[in-house]
Parts: sequence; structure tokens; C-alpha cells
Amino acid sequence: MSTTTTSPVSEPALSAPASAPVQVARHGRYEDAQALFSGSLFVGIAMMMYAQAGLLTGSTAGLAFVLHYATGLSFGGIYFLINIPFYWFAWKYVGREFTVKTFLSVALLSVITEFGPQFIHIDYLHPAFAAIAGGLLMGTGVLFLARHRSSLGGATIVSLYAQDRWGIPAGKVQMAIDCVVVTLALWVVPFERVAWSVLAAVVMGIFLAVSHRPGRYAGQ
Repeated sequence: MSTTTTSPVSEPALSAPASAPVQVARHGRYEDAQALFSGSLFVGIAMMMYAQAGLLTGSTAGLAFVLHYATGLSFGGIYFLINIPFYWFAWKYVGREFTVKTFLSVALLSVITEFGPQFIHIDYLHPAFAAIAGGLLMGTGVLFLARHRSSLGGATIVSLYAQDRWGIPAGKVQMAIDCVVVTLALWVVPFERVAWSVLAAVVMGIFLAVSHRPGRYAGQ
């Protein structure tokens, strides 16, 4: 008489089919808050480095730098006002959650750049170091925000939309727009500083092109 032993765990439970959908864990509010603060802080530090070294960046931040250098007005206030029209684009084409998070990130960055110099000051900062370290810091901050469905407005909104809609890497779009904006600043900033600023934009763009690709990151 033969005895058949039944395993308490059936075989299908031991190994999921290859076609089984991957469960994606959504970010919680605490995770979003941490990422928005960290990303905005990293970018804020990069902005303060650029300001001290006489550099600038692209997108709406670049335009804010140009106006800041030309008029002496507050960078944080100019930056916040310039981004207002882009909220409409983000609300219409990207989504409400993205727009709200972007608004919070821009507001936080404006506050950091406005009051940050009261808490940090570097006695000597070479433009080359500011360009490389600032580009990496800014790229890291933008990546934090992008992975939590936020941005710093302006060209970042357009570049992320182009990636989601047409599959064009956000880093390449950001790099192209930033280099154009930085080049347009020649009438305000000396050529040497513009050249260092282009280097910063390239460093940031390469970082994003390598680190932020469609389908690589599943968190939401």
C-alpha cells in the first residue's frame, strides 16, 4: 500500500509565474516630505555656491540668477515669481499631485536661498569646484525630487514631461535647455563665468542622464 505525502505548500506558491505583476510600494507622506526637503536643500546649497562663485544655472533658476545679477534684487523672490506660469502647465499636463509638490519644493528652495547665506559662508570657492560639486549636488537634489513626483519648476517640468510622453531622457532635455539659458546670460555675466556655468550644466545633465532613466525606478 503506497502512501502519498502532500506538501503543506503548493508549488505555485513557491515560485511566482514570470508574468506576475510586480508590486510597487508607493512613497508615504513622511518619505515624500524627507525627499522634498533633502532635494531642495541640496539644490539650495548648490545655488548658494553658484552665487558666491558668480556662476548661474539653467531653466527658471538661470533667469532668476541673470535678473539677480543685473538688478540686485532677491534671487529667492525672483525665482518664486518666475515659476508661477509653469504651475499651470504642470497642473494641465502632468497632474495635481506633481504640481502641489513642485510648488512646495520651489517655495522651500526660495526660502533656503534667501536665508541660507546667514548660516553658511565659504571664504574661498574656485569656480571650477563650484561648477563640479554644485552640478552634482543639484543633480542629486533634482533626482530626489523627480523620484517623488516633484521638481523645481521651469525646464525641469518640461524635461520630465518629455521623458514620460516621448521617452526622451530628462537629463538630455535638461542639459540642452540649461546650456541655452546659460549662454543667453553672456550679456550680464563675464564669459569665463558663463563657461564654468556651462560645465556645471553639463555635469548635472550627465548625472541625470545616467541616473534617471525611464523604467529604472519603480517607487511612486
